[in-house]
Amino acid sequence: MNKKNILLLFMVLAGIILGAVLANFCAGVPFLQWLAYGKTLGIDVGSPVVLDLSVIRLAFGLEIGINVAQILCIFVCILIWRPLARRF
Repeated sequence: MNKKNILLLFMVLAGIILGAVLANFCAGVPFLQWLAYGKTLGIDVGSPVVLDLSVIRLAFGLEIGINVAQILCIFVCILIWRPLARRF
């Protein structure tokens, strides 16, 4: 992995985290509630798929949640990444 790819990964993760924080803050504001709108996809972690082999029991669950604020923040972070990547 080169420096550009690591920077892109960092920027996308920063966008995801900033978007989640922004959505939490905006959820209580009436005219900004649309930023907190989102969906969750995957196997519910509360009731995972269980594989019981009598000796060992494995539970599988994975949820991915995304909201409007995260999508916008990821987009902005990628726009910021493009000029930064040219320096490397």
